[in-house]
Amino acid sequence: MAVQQRRNSKTRKNKRRTHFKLEAPTLVKCPTCGEAKRPHHQCPSCLSK
Repeated sequence: MAVQQRRNSKTRKNKRRTHFKLEAPTLVKCPTCGEAKRPHHQCPSCLSK
């Protein structure tokens, strides 16, 4: 098992974590009701009707 030899700086840690971010999901309008839905998924409001 790897054991850390030296402490990493805050800058080095933050450089490694630059891609660890949340992205909002892509939404499109439902052609039937016009409500926002995920692409290639069923509309939750049309599904419950």
